Amino acid sequence: MNYRHAFHAGNHADVLKHLVLSRLLALLGRKEAPFAYLDSHAGVGLYDLAGDQASRTGEWQQGIGRLWQAEAVPDLLQDYLEVIRAMNPDGQLRYYPGSPELARLLSREQDRLQLNEKHPEDGALLKDNMRGDRRVAVHRGEGWHVPRALLPTREKRVLLLIDPPFEQADELERCLQALGEALGRMRQAIVAIWYPIKDEQQLKRFYAGLQRSGAPKLLRAELLVHSPDDPARLAGSGLAIANPPWGLEDELRQLLPWLAEHLAQGEGGWRLDWPVPERGAG
Repeated sequence: MNYRHAFHAGNHADVLKHLVLSRLLALLGRKEAPFAYLDSHAGVGLYDLAGDQASRTGEWQQGIGRLWQAEAVPDLLQDYLEVIRAMNPDGQLRYYPGSPELARLLSREQDRLQLNEKHPEDGALLKDNMRGDRRVAVHRGEGWHVPRALLPTREKRVLLLIDPPFEQADELERCLQALGEALGRMRQAIVAIWYPIKDEQQLKRFYAGLQRSGAPKLLRAELLVHSPDDPARLAGSGLAIANPPWGLEDELRQLLPWLAEHLAQGEGGWRLDWPVPERGAG
């Protein structure tokens, strides 16, 4: 294990992932009933953009750094940005939330978080960062075991984020396997898979696997900041979302063009479609 997310914290891929996560949490929060949030590859939860790792790459400057300075920001970004503003009360952007901290701050008293991180050092930091919140449980096992280890939950509503480091060549296939396991244990689970846009052939196989997944419905949202013509470069990223809550498609149709305009580093773009349409829809 040599991947450390701190090198990439706050970059364009994080912005997309965390913005979509914030909207999923907001839509789940419209109903009073509690929900569970599960994170299979959680990271440490909090990042210092002035720290050694983030400073070495500076990737955040072309991600959250651009949004921090943007004017006329859409209202749908406010939940996400308010968390970051609260972490940086002096108005200087330094600290950035990972998905665990974002979920912790945007969930409610009745909701519960189950976070998993395999990396020994990161798992210890995550546990320390989440201390004091009784709603949060931190696990330090294999992320791919999360669906069968933690599902079904006692809550009838659950959001599972699958966000592996993509160090191994088979991780897109393992995402598909985890999706199948999650839906096999909780058919109604919302499962969000983050994936990089790099290798076109791998992505084609992944897309075909999504269509064969058996998900009741599945929405795909992608953001490109470069033209996807160089497999060695991260051109963008996407989220495949099984069982997205009602209203998410309309929100992303507003947000993705704005993000593409503000985060493009070359020939940017976006996509929003249904690899698995809801039965009877359309």
